[in-house]
Amino acid sequence: MMSISETENTLPRESAREPAVKGEERWLKLLGAFAGARVLVVGDMMLDRFIWGKVSRISPEAPVPVVDVERESVQPGGASNVVNNVVALGARAYMVGVVGGDDEGRQLLGELSATGVDVSGVVIAEGLPTTLKTRIVAHSQQVVRVDRERRAPLPEEVHQRLADAAAGECERVDAVIISDYDKGVLDERLVSGVVRAAARRGVPVVANPKPKNLSLLHGVTAISLNHTEAQAASGLMIPDEESLERAGRKLLEDTGARHILITMGGRGLAVFSKGAPSFRAPAVEVPVYDVAGAGDTVVSTFTLAIHAGADAHAAAELANIAAGAVVRKVGVATVDEDEILLLYRELHAAGLA
Repeated sequence: MMSISETENTLPRESAREPAVKGEERWLKLLGAFAGARVLVVGDMMLDRFIWGKVSRISPEAPVPVVDVERESVQPGGASNVVNNVVALGARAYMVGVVGGDDEGRQLLGELSATGVDVSGVVIAEGLPTTLKTRIVAHSQQVVRVDRERRAPLPEEVHQRLADAAAGECERVDAVIISDYDKGVLDERLVSGVVRAAARRGVPVVANPKPKNLSLLHGVTAISLNHTEAQAASGLMIPDEESLERAGRKLLEDTGARHILITMGGRGLAVFSKGAPSFRAPAVEVPVYDVAGAGDTVVSTFTLAIHAGADAHAAAELANIAAGAVVRKVGVATVDEDEILLLYRELHAAGLA
């Protein structure tokens, strides 16, 4: 496949409201329908901390690089990054999750509120730590990640508060994303309550689960998994197209979902829908700076497109372009309408769209 421009990771911004190349009209219409959509994200919240620096020597104490720190930054991560993606795409976001009663929890809520996210459904659990992931980045490459988190089950009282909050928020939104990072937020009571409430109102529910929690998600509209997760969830190895088809169809049957989306990095993504042929979107070949958070971009874009009336194939195709735009940024990032359209134009100019 031909490679498009190897540009810097900060994309040039431009107004993209008028179609500039053939085929862009459908994306303009679809992306325009994202504005004002109300999306609830339920899942594991975390704070991402970045330590940025450079390496010029190896430590005399051990064979490891010494990073000279230049700056530090924080941003919402995990399910909180899904919320950020929803906002970046022009929609209104509502968050249900849990943070600790610590400085990191307050900082995370402040970061989300500053972007207009409604955090009234977030449970503050005193005595529990907010999940914190610290990444040390030198010369645009991640050197190491340090995690601080609690893996034990959440207290019963916290689970009940989460279930109550999610049920209430479902009554005022247009779509729901369940973002599972296996930190203890999801349980049967929470998920079944969300699915029932969404079904009463005809609201789509899209989940991005860990395989161990797949059984909780029966009845959701769509499930998004990466290649490794799809293998674990289906019990099948997926080395080729034939095995991919078998795994996708098995997951449809096992989960009861209407659509299964499998992302495969350099192999693109695939969508399997009940009663329809499978669909493949080839990888968008761009300079990859960081794949962290790309799955969040995929599930956010796919969900908004489904809500806006796109079929699963078009929703997946747009999500694939959005993922291509986000991986050429360093760090856990988001993309907006202009950046998606800009990449589409680059692909079109290179004969790839």
